[in-house]
Amino acid sequence: MDTFESLLIANLTALERFVHFRIRNSFDAQDIVQDTCLSAQKNFDNLKNKSAFKGWLLHIAVNKCNDYYNKIKADARCQQAIRTELAWLSPPSDRKMKEAVGETIAKLGEKDREILFLYFFRDLSHEEIAQRLCIPIGTVKSRLHYAKKNFKALYPYHFRTKGEKTMKKLPAVLPSYTITKTDAPPFSVRCEELRGFCILLHLNAQTTWGCYEQPTRKLTQYTLAKVTQKAEIHGIEGLEIEAFEHIPVAHGKETVTQRQYVAQLTDSHCRYLAESHVENGVKRLFTFLDNDIFDINWGLGENNCGFETDMTAKGLIQKDGSSLTTQEPNEVTDLVGRYEVSVCGKTFDTVCAVNIGHYGGKILIEQYLDQNGRTVLWRRFNRNDWAFHRYGKLWTELLPDSEKLTVNGETYVHWYDCITDYIL
Repeated sequence: MDTFESLLIANLTALERFVHFRIRNSFDAQDIVQDTCLSAQKNFDNLKNKSAFKGWLLHIAVNKCNDYYNKIKADARCQQAIRTELAWLSPPSDRKMKEAVGETIAKLGEKDREILFLYFFRDLSHEEIAQRLCIPIGTVKSRLHYAKKNFKALYPYHFRTKGEKTMKKLPAVLPSYTITKTDAPPFSVRCEELRGFCILLHLNAQTTWGCYEQPTRKLTQYTLAKVTQKAEIHGIEGLEIEAFEHIPVAHGKETVTQRQYVAQLTDSHCRYLAESHVENGVKRLFTFLDNDIFDINWGLGENNCGFETDMTAKGLIQKDGSSLTTQEPNEVTDLVGRYEVSVCGKTFDTVCAVNIGHYGGKILIEQYLDQNGRTVLWRRFNRNDWAFHRYGKLWTELLPDSEKLTVNGETYVHWYDCITDYIL
């Protein structure tokens, strides 16, 4: 029977997952789940099509979440708007650049400040601004164009011009590199990259990143990616990434797979919201509500909360040479030391962020980040029995000469490295 209780039980996991994605505070999120359930029970008799229960329930949750955020003041939101919307600025990883935004706006005329505030900080469309100011849409577009131009003239840092080529061709063979531990303490760092993609979650950001297998060090796959526009998944706003995956095949040819991702950057985390691609002539779409199917490939962090953007050494993972130890039973990320990474004729001062626990604890990632929060080198290690059913051998047999790490006594084998055009 389509009773309220039976329908709620069948959809409770999706409801909780949806709300916890939107509300970072777990206590507040649980309150909203309960409030949603009570509202749904109260209005259940008004639902004529019981087969639409899930969508109806999530719609109630959307309204509850919106009510929650409407009570929060907009100061932090405005600062986030600067980081994500003013993408035509140089990447705002430098504190001085962020401060310069406010100082530059203060120097503008009243009309320029007004139009920039409504467009970037209040996130109003051209039509909404026209209604607010009682002026034609054409005047809005013209005024916004000149306000941006005036801002550029006063802003003290470099702008990327429209259409400027920033992607560089990756080498066919991974250049030799060295990783040297230093005695300096690890610095704290803010990383606004989407993990595993090494692309900044800012509008119009782009990157080229490649995978290099061991032990040949040959380029086996490279991806061209760009953040193209805002996108919304199940009421959660993020940014869409268009990616073209290139895999070299025989005779100099390549296979190319186009994918679209939606990801979200908040003040505290970055995470995937959705992925889509065409397979056998059918476009397939997966979102964060698809539970295990999504989590296996794109889920990040506990309960798929994503990775923290502000990273500091917490002592959750200890690294001594090739041996790592941790007391954490679930997926964990921590800074384990400070290192100089020399690659492509350059030396970078970095911290090493180690992630343990993805894919059921069978993958270890080393990510070397510089003080701008950008990835210099990304290294993957497989636990010795990872994907044994697929390969039929342990990784110590498949790659006997590869570097090895141990985590609480378990052996992990170096499989491949990734670099991006950022270091070229």
